[in-house]
Amino acid sequence: MTPHNPIEAKLAELGLTLPEPAAPVAAYVPVAIVGGLAHVSGQVSMKDGKLIKGRLGEDLTLEDGIAAAQACGLMIVAQLKAALGGDLSRVERVVKLGAFISSAPDFTDQPKVANGASELMVALFGEAGRHARSAVGVPVLPLGVAVEVDAIVSVRDS
Repeated sequence: MTPHNPIEAKLAELGLTLPEPAAPVAAYVPVAIVGGLAHVSGQVSMKDGKLIKGRLGEDLTLEDGIAAAQACGLMIVAQLKAALGGDLSRVERVVKLGAFISSAPDFTDQPKVANGASELMVALFGEAGRHARSAVGVPVLPLGVAVEVDAIVSVRDS
């Protein structure tokens, strides 16, 4: 990790490491940068290369969901780092996160689950990590994962 990079230093301070950016599983790109905005495709819940599967309120707890959302947030940052040539200092602001949570019909804590990704962005980027957000419960997600999060991030030119 580069000591002069504040985001990398913050990750280390939090005891977190970025995963290898996941390759797309269908016909899309991980990040499209247009007009100063990086649109990050939905990143599914993975830890140590394994999918975090299940449904909140059924076979996963709220704490499981928060951890799954944080894992999605880490993959978003990993995808951004790759798209920005390794330079996370180009991130100006996290504009919006969209969180999709595989949920049982009576599970209503989607916003608390999404906080796993939201709080990570604030921890890493400070005020620039505060963002607009949606948190939506869905019956099923691709590959049976628990959580998927996408992002729109304002970035500086290199």
